[in-house]
Amino acid sequence: MTTLKEFEDALREQGMHMALAILQKLRDRDRTKRSVAPARRIAGKKMTPELARHILELHATTEMTQQEIAFQLGVNQGRVNEVIKRGKWLDENPAAPEAIARDKAKARMTGPDPRKRSEKRDIRASSPSDKKRPSPKAGAQAQLLLGDL
Repeated sequence: MTTLKEFEDALREQGMHMALAILQKLRDRDRTKRSVAPARRIAGKKMTPELARHILELHATTEMTQQEIAFQLGVNQGRVNEVIKRGKWLDENPAAPEAIARDKAKARMTGPDPRKRSEKRDIRASSPSDKKRPSPKAGAQAQLLLGDL
């Protein structure tokens, strides 16, 4: 399958400048018609007790599914499920498990990653005297062979 770049190169080699000009006009026309598509993912709102009560109200008074409620309110469908099934987020208790998990996640997002190393390790610095240890499998096989003798 020939790419557009290869096609343009072939047109240049053949000296077909008019065809290249037409191709450029088509590109320009396409760029003017192009629009920026909205993001498909919805940035979730922070779950609050008021929002949880609103979810329960919609669930009780309408025939909407959890997915429809989540889309209308702009929250994750899993959060809607947690509110309906388990009653999470209904109290403002900062010691609640979901509040603690949220705060830990926020701290991880804002702070530096403790798992990353500050300096790169030099692989060549390891000494060549380090011998490879035999795998336990190899040792077990050797014992089986010796045991048969």
